[in-house]
Order: sequence, then structure tokens, then C-alpha cells
Amino acid sequence: MSFGFFGIQFGFALQNANVSRIFQTLGAEIDKIGFLWIAAPLTGLLVQPIIGYMSDRTWHRKWGRRRPFFFIGAVLASIALFLMPQSTMLWMAAVLLWILDASINISMEPFRAFVGDKLTSAQRTTGFATQTFFIGLGAVIASLLPYIFTNVFHISNTAPQGQIGDSVKYSFYIGAVVFFLSVLWTVITSDELPPENIEEWKQEKAQSKGLVIAIKEITKGIFSMPKTMAQLAIVQFFTWVGFYCMWLYSTPAIAQNAYGTIDAASKAYQDAGDWVGVMFTVYSGISAIAAFLLPLLAQKIGRKYTHMICLIIGGIGLVSMIYIQSPQMLLVPMIAIGLAWASTLTMPYAILAGALPPAKMGFYMGVFNFFIVIPQLVASFVMGFVIKDIFHEQAIYALVIGGVCMAIGGIMNFIVVDKDEKVEPVMEYHLAES
Repeated sequence: MSFGFFGIQFGFALQNANVSRIFQTLGAEIDKIGFLWIAAPLTGLLVQPIIGYMSDRTWHRKWGRRRPFFFIGAVLASIALFLMPQSTMLWMAAVLLWILDASINISMEPFRAFVGDKLTSAQRTTGFATQTFFIGLGAVIASLLPYIFTNVFHISNTAPQGQIGDSVKYSFYIGAVVFFLSVLWTVITSDELPPENIEEWKQEKAQSKGLVIAIKEITKGIFSMPKTMAQLAIVQFFTWVGFYCMWLYSTPAIAQNAYGTIDAASKAYQDAGDWVGVMFTVYSGISAIAAFLLPLLAQKIGRKYTHMICLIIGGIGLVSMIYIQSPQMLLVPMIAIGLAWASTLTMPYAILAGALPPAKMGFYMGVFNFFIVIPQLVASFVMGFVIKDIFHEQAIYALVIGGVCMAIGGIMNFIVVDKDEKVEPVMEYHLAES
């Protein structure tokens, strides 16, 4: 079920570690990076609830409910991954980022609902942890590829003005193949459960046909979200400001703070970009390991307190990077960030799945990602101005701001009520009695 996430994260990891580098290689100024990234969260804002809504209302005896979207997204994302490093102009790279992010979301959102569809309440924490493991594994390999090509196979990471280095190109080509084959494996080998009452489901689907009706239902669903989802939304907002700042500004921040350069065409800057891939490999690897340890901690202290601790630790890790000039020592805070990332991919979804009506699992999982997208939009619009005009183009302060926000997100877990977690032991007790 979860193997497709290995390929999906291959795409996301290459995007997160290299797109800002590509933008700056093609001439983007540091305060414009956020605006160029706006395409990604805007796409998610539109695509995620629509795809979730559509997948809830899809059923095919051979393809199932979610798997058609896995496959379509994989085809489109693989094409975009292949074309991205061939960009020769800034606008071309920005358009391809838009296509890539939309395509990844077409595959990814139904995957979240897939776990909710098939697993019981008692299995969901482990189910989402399994997804997190494959996400971490895919990100480890994908993030490390440019560094391997440069330092093991001695393929150049620099290129003439306006071109992308071969080490980045080859990494994206491999990513395109891995993305498609991994998702295809899940499509071929997994089965799905039909709606519980197929005739009733068909009637509801017939009544909800039409774009206007669909938009009305989506709008109504957004404003009538479960209380637990609204509480988690606040946690998600601050969490994702933190991660987005890290993804957007790590390369210029590390290049300036640890490699002493702001020249995107220089060898030192491209070396910094390769090292950021290594750093991202560490946090992704830690997240893959932590994915199976966090459920054990959650059994002891609860899911929301597990998430709180991990986010606070991750926030401290991000803030600490301002004091570190040694590239090797920068791997240490990545361990803390890896814990936060593992928890972010596991705990909120495990808490949320128990609070959602099964018939609207895909839709609400899509809506929940509004609270990933909205903080990304805020960071895109605000951080360029903040870094340029307040911190005088010192990108390292974007990581400090991100770390503070992540820690605030951790503290805000105090307001979350994990209803499913409270109900679960009672349910198991009655089953044992019967």
C-alpha cells in the first residue's frame, strides 16, 4: 500500500532540495525565490480538495477508488521531473514547478485517504508510520543523488550561465523513472474496498454531479470541518512555515553562512547545494528510523504530546544553524529536524483519521492540506521582504524564523483533543469481553 510513497517522495525531495538552487542558477534574486515558489502552494490549494472530493466519488471494479489518481499523477509528475532540469529560462522552471507540484498532489492526497480507507483505528498510527518510513527512504536516496554524482562519479555540478549542472540533471532523470515505477507497483499490487452500500453511494454520487454542486459541497465541507481538524490546523500552520522556510532558503543560507558565497554561478555555491542534499538526506533518514519508534512513544504519552515534543526539538535544531559554520556540524541539527518531520508525517494524520466520516475521508484529507498550503503562501509572500529589507539578504535568518514557528506549532498541541485515542481502548475492551 505504501510503497508508492517511496517514489512520490523521490519527486518531493528533488524539488525541495534543488528548485531554489535551479532558480538562482537561472538568475533569480534571493528576495524573489519565495514568489517563484508560490505556484506550488497555490496549486495545492486548488488541487488537493478537488482530487480528494473526486476520489471519494470514484469507483471502478478494476481500478478501485484511489488508484486511478495514483497512476495519472505518476505519469504527469514523471514527465515534469524529466523536463525540469532542462529549463533554460526562469519562467520555464517556474511553470514546470507548477506542473510538478500539481501532479505530485494528484498522486499523494489519495494515498493519505487510502490508509484511512483500509485500516482500523488501532492500525492507523502504524499505517501512517509505514508511509513515513517509505517517505524517509525515498527522500534519503533522492536528496543524496546530486552529491553522489558530483563526488563519487565526478560529474560536474556547474554549467555555463543559464544552464543546470549535469549532476542535478541526472538526479531528476532517475527521479522520473523511480516515481513512475514505485507508484505503478502500488497500483498493480494493492486492492481496494468498495463503498459499504454501493447503491446508496451511487445515488449520492448522482446527486452531486455538476461543477457548481461540487464547489458548494466543498465550500460547505470546509466550514463544517470536525473540531479536531480545526485544532490541528493551527498546529499545522506554524509547523509548515518552519519546513517551508527550510526548503526555500537552506541552499542560499548554507552557501552564505558556511561556504562564504552568494554567487550562484560559483563552484562553492554549487558545492553548498550538494551539501544541502546531504543534510536533507540525514533528516530524511532519521525520519525513516523514527517512523517506527514514534508509535511506541505515542502509546506511552499520547499522540499529541509525542508530536509536541518532536516539533519543539525540530524548532531548536533549525534555530541552532545560525551558530554553525562547519558543513559537517550542520548534520547535527538535521537529526532534530528528522524527528519533527517523522512526527509531522504521522501524528496529525493518525489523529485526524479517527475524527473524519469514512465517506468523506479523501475530501477532508485534501482540505486538511489547506493548512499546509496557506502557511507556504504566507512564507512565499512575506519572507522575501523580511530577508532582504530587515536582515539585509542574510538567508540564515529564514531558518531561525522557521525554527521559532516550528516550536510554536509544537506548543499549540496543547489545544488538540485526540478523541479517537480516548475511544480506542474502550472499544478494544468491549471486543475482548464479547
